Amino acid sequence: MKKTYVTTMPDHIGAFLKASKCFAALGVNITRVSYNKAIDSHTLFIDGEGTAEQLEKADRELAEIGYLQPGKEHSRIVLLEFRLRDVPGSVTDVLALINEFDFNISYISSQENGTDHQLFKMGLFVEDAAKITEFMAAAEKLCPVRIIDYNHTEKIYDNSIFYSSFVSEIAKNTGLSAGQQERLLINTNLAMQTLDERGLSPYRTFDSIGRFAELLVSCKGENFLPRISRHPITDKTEIILIEPACGSNTAIIRHGDETLFVDSGYACYREEMEAIFRKLLPDYDTMKKTVLITHADVDHCGLLPLFDEIIAGQKSAECLKLEAAGKDGFREQNALHKPYINICKTLTGYEAPDPGKITELWGRRQDENAPLVQVGFFDFGDLHFEVYEGKGGHLPGEIVLIDYANCIAFTGDIFVNIRGYTPEQARYNQYAPILMTSVDTDAQLCALERRTVLQRLGAGKWQIFGAHGYKKDHCVSLEG
Repeated sequence: MKKTYVTTMPDHIGAFLKASKCFAALGVNITRVSYNKAIDSHTLFIDGEGTAEQLEKADRELAEIGYLQPGKEHSRIVLLEFRLRDVPGSVTDVLALINEFDFNISYISSQENGTDHQLFKMGLFVEDAAKITEFMAAAEKLCPVRIIDYNHTEKIYDNSIFYSSFVSEIAKNTGLSAGQQERLLINTNLAMQTLDERGLSPYRTFDSIGRFAELLVSCKGENFLPRISRHPITDKTEIILIEPACGSNTAIIRHGDETLFVDSGYACYREEMEAIFRKLLPDYDTMKKTVLITHADVDHCGLLPLFDEIIAGQKSAECLKLEAAGKDGFREQNALHKPYINICKTLTGYEAPDPGKITELWGRRQDENAPLVQVGFFDFGDLHFEVYEGKGGHLPGEIVLIDYANCIAFTGDIFVNIRGYTPEQARYNQYAPILMTSVDTDAQLCALERRTVLQRLGAGKWQIFGAHGYKKDHCVSLEG
């Protein structure tokens, strides 16, 4: 059994040794340690492995020595900028006021700029957030002052309790529970450590997570404005494409009274998406709801609990069942991708669907070497698809559906129309490559799969529905 401990330690020699002796005496094996003084001088992350009884004893002993302090999340660092006259002693009154409010200073920075004033930055450790409003009112009588949002500064100024402050700021905007905040904190640290070991700036990691969270929230409610387009396929069949700013597209194939959904977006947009479904489909609340997934990524599967039946290839079904059992899915089995995926799941409220709703179609690939292998067929209404499974360049279990008679293809994330992104989609899609190093499991293999998909298309004017971006019109000539 494993557990991550978020410990608060004194910044002096022997602090980690004391915790290590505690674990060793209990027979708990330390499997990961993360500490970066430049980011947070007191927070140390320790992954311990042992029995449930051993870990419970570790909880008690670490709490007894003051290394576990659950109430500290109410404290925060506030970064302020004071506009002071550039004369001797100008900062004295401000320092006296800080002392009056019993705030500790964790950061100071100022230098002359050739004008008659200086911008004096200070990070104040604030244990009672309510006192900062009173302090600001008093400080403004001395000089102009403003709060700086650390998420948009070039450096991380909070070197005392950065992690808890960072997560608390996100939680305030997203409504995360205490348990979700702890998972976010742990995976934020894991993302930082993973990317830092690859030579990437930890500050860029934190900034990307913060901006990603902001974007998810900013697109909710009345600001949830997906691009919706209709595409006639036959006399009886049309495809409705719904493209949210964040997450995957959802395609709705409508044939008479029959409806099939292809992929679904993030769980956090459930209310918004259902409102759109009801507007587009008058019988939505009474119909049998069936969805087909191109692969088992979190941004494609967030709404799966809404559906009565989930159609998936064998490997995608395996991935969903692993998640339902509380185990790592295919993405989390990749150490580089695990932190970002867990952050996504936390911020979007992802829940694995009921395995009993999953219908497994198409057996495993028979040729393990080919980039794309036909695994079966799928019919819906008057559409007849050949189903191909990729080798796993983007994610194991990925499938492509091709209807040669009607020249349409659903390509998931193997082929997406990047040039067809809205500005909001382009903004959203910049964060995963930063936080996972690549959106693909194997980028070169995925590129080969993408070329192979296009080579599979016969002569004609094709409509390609990727899982992100607008439909791609693609013409294949007889000579080509």
